[in-house]
Amino acid sequence: MKLTILGGGGFRVPLVYGALLTDRAEGRVTEVVLHDLDAGRLSAVTRVLAEQAAGVPDAPAVTATTDLDEALTGADFVFSAIRVGGLEGRADDERVALAQGVLGQETVGAGGIAYGLRTVPVAVDIARRVARLAPDAWVINFTNPAGLVTEAMSRHLGDRVIGICDSPVGLGRRIARVLGGNPKEAWIDYVGLNHLGWVRGLHIAGRDELPRLLADPDLLGSFEEGKLFGVDWLQSLGAIPNEYLHYYYFNREAVRAYQQAEKTRGAFLRDQQAHFYEAVTDPGAKALDVWDRTRAEREATYMSENRETAGAGERDADDLSGGYEKVALALMRAIARDERTTLILNVRNRDTLSVLDGDAVIEVPCLVDANGAHPVTVAPLPDHATGLVCAVKAVEREVLAAAESGSRTTAVKAFALHPLVDSVNVARRLVEGYTEVHPGLAYLK
Repeated sequence: MKLTILGGGGFRVPLVYGALLTDRAEGRVTEVVLHDLDAGRLSAVTRVLAEQAAGVPDAPAVTATTDLDEALTGADFVFSAIRVGGLEGRADDERVALAQGVLGQETVGAGGIAYGLRTVPVAVDIARRVARLAPDAWVINFTNPAGLVTEAMSRHLGDRVIGICDSPVGLGRRIARVLGGNPKEAWIDYVGLNHLGWVRGLHIAGRDELPRLLADPDLLGSFEEGKLFGVDWLQSLGAIPNEYLHYYYFNREAVRAYQQAEKTRGAFLRDQQAHFYEAVTDPGAKALDVWDRTRAEREATYMSENRETAGAGERDADDLSGGYEKVALALMRAIARDERTTLILNVRNRDTLSVLDGDAVIEVPCLVDANGAHPVTVAPLPDHATGLVCAVKAVEREVLAAAESGSRTTAVKAFALHPLVDSVNVARRLVEGYTEVHPGLAYLK
């Protein structure tokens, strides 16, 4: 089975390959093709994968190419983890937004919109090529903003594109762990959009244990989200929000923390990964060790400004191991071998949430089998969550419309309608600022 990884020179690719090395079952991935526009990055990552595979019998063969059509042809699965504009672009997204006093995070607020505007046209081109060159392939999208990009690709690939994210998995794991349950045996009632969802129940042996957690202040305050959001606020919500909702519920504090930080997250990662790629060019370097040290630092500093603002302290050791690669592998296994499982995924809504149309991509538990991912029927969201989901989905639709039409006016509308952008004039200045620094937005007229 052939797996093509788009963004194959990306820093997180070894996580995916490492997961593949543990799969010894029949029908496993035997060929991995890495695609990236940067041959140097491909060379560096290929070195890391070679060291990972050392001593592993029948490890998936790895090839690398800068030719997209070559990479896609004959693929059974396509894993998309591209970053249009690179980490320099992410740093610019943050800088332009913070100069206007609004959030520049890569998936939330102004930064997410800017990232989406330059990513959607590229993702749509990839979707069209997949439909032509590998019509039977399944696309697993990890490219951010994951929900928005998945919806853009679904207009050309239908249900054969599925978005994944590790945030809901990590959240469910933490809740189950603090309740003394086995995360693999828990049913997580999670609903929303990507990076905008809530755990409303966690069932262990058929019983919802979330009320017990919400009723116990000591237990509730003992894990990441309890420390991040505060016990009182979680009890008020009656649910556990995805960590990214901290940017909404504590927006003023988050913006101030990012403005005062020595470096934004994007700038930190840009410099850190530049050091990694440079270090790996040394023929004597142990590429896997360099990668592992860099990854550990990356995970430990994740959302550090938010945790500092909330006084949440350091991340727990159990939360430093990643997780999206495990979701990707479980998804591929379920489809390729009809190993039925349940995963929280980004898929088309159909009739799952009545407040959204059937084509809207949402993030919910899905039953997965050889025919793909099927969203599970869920109870309606409470009013406060419905309002936020509908507002952000409306923004995503304006982003898609702007990317399709090239309308600068529609792009301004997308920014202005976002709950975290507080003025139409700010929205206009954001569009001006982003088109100045991003050549990829030259299509907006």
